[in-house]
Amino acid sequence: MLAPKDLLSRFDGIARGVQLQQYGCSRRILADAVTNGSIRRVRPGVFALPTTDPRVVTAAVHGGELTCRDALRSRKVWVLSSAVEEVHVWVGRAGRRHRHPKCTCVTHYSPGTSGVGYASVATALIHAYRCVPAEEFFAAYESAWNSRLITASDRRRIAAELPQAAQWMLRFARSDAQSGLESLLRFRLHLLGIRLDCQVEIPGVGRVDFVVGGRLILEVDGRENHQNAERRHTDLVRDAASSALGYETLRFDYALVVHNWDQVVPAITAAIGRIGD
Repeated sequence: MLAPKDLLSRFDGIARGVQLQQYGCSRRILADAVTNGSIRRVRPGVFALPTTDPRVVTAAVHGGELTCRDALRSRKVWVLSSAVEEVHVWVGRAGRRHRHPKCTCVTHYSPGTSGVGYASVATALIHAYRCVPAEEFFAAYESAWNSRLITASDRRRIAAELPQAAQWMLRFARSDAQSGLESLLRFRLHLLGIRLDCQVEIPGVGRVDFVVGGRLILEVDGRENHQNAERRHTDLVRDAASSALGYETLRFDYALVVHNWDQVVPAITAAIGRIGD
């Protein structure tokens, strides 16, 4: 039989006592593990490792699973960096909030029965739609789809639970978006009426992120490119090859897309004007 701490490490570092008892951990064994400090009781019937994410513990104390950005980030879904925010908790359709000191938790009631730990990716996306900007939800949705973290069944569930106003984003989403930055750029340019061809293979150049008007290449570089000289050299070689074929290339990084969008739009519209001449 596995010790309680070993069982907890196989979950999200937290579980209900009844779940642990199914693996042979009696109440006495759990009580002894709490006494010796290998696990802790976070509220009646819920146990966690000493190293469990404090926000997961707070969500469990509140009465459910950690959801929204935190849950998505834990599954490696792309979300924007943000300052520490309130703990978002899914308590299921008919769950009960538990009052606790200094509670600033945001409670989500939606279909299903919550447990403890991190909410599933599909559940966290549904809740994120209510809490983050539309473009960030869209980028997270494409990230989860591209990483195969949501199934066709999950996508149907998300569509069923989101309002009509969100349906166009789900239809517009693609499974081949390589990064959240690509998703943000495509989403924003779509709202400006600029059509992009995505993930285009150009002989002699390779696959590029976007092509506009058959001649303008848009590339979006993640943060890691600034720290990788070899990757930067490869990009310059590709840009030279595409220029020889008559393409113009614009390349944007994380800071430009996320923090300096007002510099990105004029650059793109001016380039579209040039290729149209």
